[in-house]
Amino acid sequence: MNDFLERVISRKREEVAAAKDAAPLPELRALIRDLPPARNFRGALAGEGLALIAEVKRSSPSAGKIAPIPDPAALARSYRAGGAAAVSVLTESGWFGGSLDDLALVKAEIDLPVLRKDFVIDPYQVYQSRAAGADAVLLIAELLEPDNLADYLDRAEEVGLTCLVEAHSKAALENILETPAPVIGINNRNLKDLTVELETSLRLLPLIPRNRIRVAESGIKTAGDARRLAEAGADALLVGETLARSGDPAAAIRELLGYATPAEN
Repeated sequence: MNDFLERVISRKREEVAAAKDAAPLPELRALIRDLPPARNFRGALAGEGLALIAEVKRSSPSAGKIAPIPDPAALARSYRAGGAAAVSVLTESGWFGGSLDDLALVKAEIDLPVLRKDFVIDPYQVYQSRAAGADAVLLIAELLEPDNLADYLDRAEEVGLTCLVEAHSKAALENILETPAPVIGINNRNLKDLTVELETSLRLLPLIPRNRIRVAESGIKTAGDARRLAEAGADALLVGETLARSGDPAAAIRELLGYATPAEN
């Protein structure tokens, strides 16, 4: 494991320990029991045509500052207006500038399913995500022991969460395919060196059975990228930086999905 991931995990362990002290698991379970059912993340991605998960993303380790996003709820409204099927909210604070408060603001503003995107390394975070209002949670296969992945999926199902289970390598994807994970993502970003290659999705998406929802993530910038990924088998795209940098996120979504041409924007 490289230095970046080691720092991520070390920081996240400290955050989780503090969160457990502030809100012990029994308190989260009690809160979850009173929540309405989660929105159908899988169903939102399973319709006709290519779906898009639009991400609230302020910064990243590779790109630095992307956009200030003073009002994540307003950005989420733009995403919905553009035709996004779901919204992803980065809640990691150290490198991405996000928070669970962002997730709560977005969830209260729109009626789309909301994905919590973070570095999940402890089962506590599954319950924390549901209690914070998430309808789905990201699991990164490379961060979890293969034997533990099914346990995380079981815990998510227990509280009504859908998991987007992500891989970057063929080996990690094979581990995911040993589980019943219904939504599988291929991250074009290598978390070891933070490089991005769209070919990762083009290579790995065809290996995912058609009865799973297949999501391509990272490095998606143009309608041409979207078409190539759809042709490789993607049911959905997860796009953050391209939309956050756009002056008109709704128009950017329509362009990616082929609803408008660049000349019409």
